[in-house]
Amino acid sequence: MEKLLSLIDSLEERHALSLTEYEYLIDNRCPEAARLLARKASVLRRRIYGNTIYVRGLIEISNVCRNDCFYCGIRKSNRDCDRYRLSPGQILECCKEGYSLGFRTFVLQSGEDPLLTDDALCDILRAVKKQHPDCAVTLSLGERSRGSYQKLFDAGADRYLLRHETAGKEHYRKLHPPDMSYDHRMQCLQDLRSIGYQTGCGFMTGSPYQTASDLARDLKFIETFQPDMCGIGPFIPHKSTPFSHMPPGDAALTCYLLSVIRLIYPPVLLPATTALGTIAPDGREKGILAGANVLMPNLSPVSVRKKYELYNNKICTGDESAQCREQLAKRMEAIGYEIITGRGDIIKTA
Repeated sequence: MEKLLSLIDSLEERHALSLTEYEYLIDNRCPEAARLLARKASVLRRRIYGNTIYVRGLIEISNVCRNDCFYCGIRKSNRDCDRYRLSPGQILECCKEGYSLGFRTFVLQSGEDPLLTDDALCDILRAVKKQHPDCAVTLSLGERSRGSYQKLFDAGADRYLLRHETAGKEHYRKLHPPDMSYDHRMQCLQDLRSIGYQTGCGFMTGSPYQTASDLARDLKFIETFQPDMCGIGPFIPHKSTPFSHMPPGDAALTCYLLSVIRLIYPPVLLPATTALGTIAPDGREKGILAGANVLMPNLSPVSVRKKYELYNNKICTGDESAQCREQLAKRMEAIGYEIITGRGDIIKTA
């Protein structure tokens, strides 16, 4: 226990550990260490962001995907998936509604839909920015070419979230079909960063075949890449995937790693994800208390929310929806935090 506590103190001071030390931190986690990490993470988060929690309006614009990732409910081989694609008019209407609710960041998320061409997306981005020039737009559309990323950036996109999923090549191969490339995923992240996006990565906790060594590599990658955003959440199986019978991840490990990531890179924008709220009724509160500072309620049309099912039993109504912002605010106030709906850019201060 003494070594574990010493490593936590060292991480707080240096914001870095060796791969072996990260692995030890994961292998030897315990309730006492989790509480200590959460306290230290909360202090760092409050030092930079106070008691405010950024809220973004999530719009899931398409569940069509060309990929066949083994863990994902919208994989192309899932014939039970009820596919949809929002029209530009529907997307703009979602933004209009979100703006009236106070949101000043919109997150456009989709599968890798071949019909979401550069021209179509650029038209949407320009329209959103014309309609709401004081708002930020985050994209989460998967792997694209550097040229495509540049066009979208030039059309007004501010941020891009691309989960790396795992920083280990061997583990990546176990989660994805042979036509998907770990090296390409990592190159995409580098391209996004060099173009000028506020860039986000992320991974699943408790994903199939994941080891403490894999998680240590994820933490080391975050330490070196220093993403503006980092989305992590527990693996939750989907009934129509090859991993349907795999055990899910858990909220405790996710919260533990949220705290570690806050200590690695204190300014990072760190969501308490929908997956965390799905696997535990108070998952997002636990995530915030562990060091997260972003929530992303759903602005998608109610008619399609259940169709964007990456995993089983995804929450898509109630407090999770953007229209219930007041209830979400009360839940955050109950644990001592205040939600704000501005742009919520990263604050890179010491």
